[in-house]
Amino acid sequence: MTSSIQKTTFIVFLFLLISPYLYAQENNFDPQKKYHPDSLKYWTTSLFDEISKAHPGFYSFTKKDRFDFLIDSTNQTIQKELTELEFYRKLKPLIAQIGCLHTSISLSKEHQDYLDLTETMIPIEIFIDSNRKVFISKNYASNLKLPIGSELLSINGKPINTIIKKLLNNIPSDGYNQTEKILLLDHRFAFWYQSIIEANETFIIEVSDKEKIQEFTLNGVSKEKLPSLESIKGINKKALEFKFIDNVAILKINSFAKTDIKNSNQNFKKFIQEAFQEIQSNGIQELIIDLRYNTGGTDANAAFLASYFFDQPFRYWDKIEVTEAIAKDVEGFERLFYKRPEKNEELYQWKKTWVTKEFDFYELQQPSKVNYNGSTYIISNGLCLSSCADFTAILSYNNKAVVVGQESGGGYQGNTSGMMPDFVISPGLRVTIPLHKYTNAVDLTKNFGRGTIPDHIIEPSFKEWINSNDVEMDFTLNLLQKKL
Repeated sequence: MTSSIQKTTFIVFLFLLISPYLYAQENNFDPQKKYHPDSLKYWTTSLFDEISKAHPGFYSFTKKDRFDFLIDSTNQTIQKELTELEFYRKLKPLIAQIGCLHTSISLSKEHQDYLDLTETMIPIEIFIDSNRKVFISKNYASNLKLPIGSELLSINGKPINTIIKKLLNNIPSDGYNQTEKILLLDHRFAFWYQSIIEANETFIIEVSDKEKIQEFTLNGVSKEKLPSLESIKGINKKALEFKFIDNVAILKINSFAKTDIKNSNQNFKKFIQEAFQEIQSNGIQELIIDLRYNTGGTDANAAFLASYFFDQPFRYWDKIEVTEAIAKDVEGFERLFYKRPEKNEELYQWKKTWVTKEFDFYELQQPSKVNYNGSTYIISNGLCLSSCADFTAILSYNNKAVVVGQESGGGYQGNTSGMMPDFVISPGLRVTIPLHKYTNAVDLTKNFGRGTIPDHIIEPSFKEWINSNDVEMDFTLNLLQKKL
């Protein structure tokens, strides 16, 4: 979920909020520079105290007493001077504890650039199956004897189950969701291992292959030896794709983001309108919407697509909320453009504005004039996030679609996102804080802390993963063949 609004007053407010420990940029970067434990503890306590004042979902999944305990426990482990990377590893699991995939903390650009140039990344990719067994899926090392498909048992003497558990506790997700975390590790294990576990030049790994346990020594590689993050979704793919297979229409939405769609030289509304006109003119009654790896984007696009599945006015969002600190910052000149949020229990409910339609979707939505009343199947996975997850939840809740695949990574009940200012704090770490809490118009007693649970859960085996078998699409097409 994104917002094009740049709210100056909020930025100034948060700047003042955290100014006591904002980071002063240094010209000479030293990755081994250490910081006094008293400073580190102060930064830790101050950071989370101030984030809690601005983040409207801060205590949604970890209550205040528990969070205070975790912060205090973390501070107790800081007994000596730490480098930026060591301090980052202390804060990362606390950020993940918020249960918000839009809240993040990152290393300074200087430190990340430094790591990217070092040959300290483990040169493998892994696959975690439904039983949480870990297999080697790709090998980028010079040691070519490492068998692909072998089960990974340990790295540098640490059991793999211990490593995976620690990584899962550091990756942010909405609520208690695990599918996003697992999928990220399937694609980006080396990056997470380097930043959270260790950055080494040598890795001794133990694997089991055909019941034979073997040990291999692998030399570390630099970032450029591994696939980029963009390659997960496919660099050459268009944001929007549409085709027919026999009497089935397949709509692939790789992104709802306005920028991605523009970069594909496409127009979202025009593309969707033309697709549904084709569906209608061909009398198609079976539609598959593939939303895998769609990390979200422009809410207006997701809500527009949803309108094609309703023949009556419908609810999309239930409400949008901000904290008291943010609500009270809407004063003076800003009131000419933004309506002041109204208090609703502990949070303040945001109202639509005069200058943007970004916040209109809590109002009653109108159905499309070209209404589709056939059968719809949504294919989702752990990287169906943000506005993509909202769309999936709304269609699932209203029984407008059958969901196939894995639980969506984004929350079923909504998320915190919208305006997301970035800050650099001592000792150079970058922090992103979302300021809006979006609640979907769904059953709020269902799937708390989870994504949309598929009607048909389909998870690929290692063999299917390594062979790039599209088991989710094959299952859906077979389901339709039986129906037809």
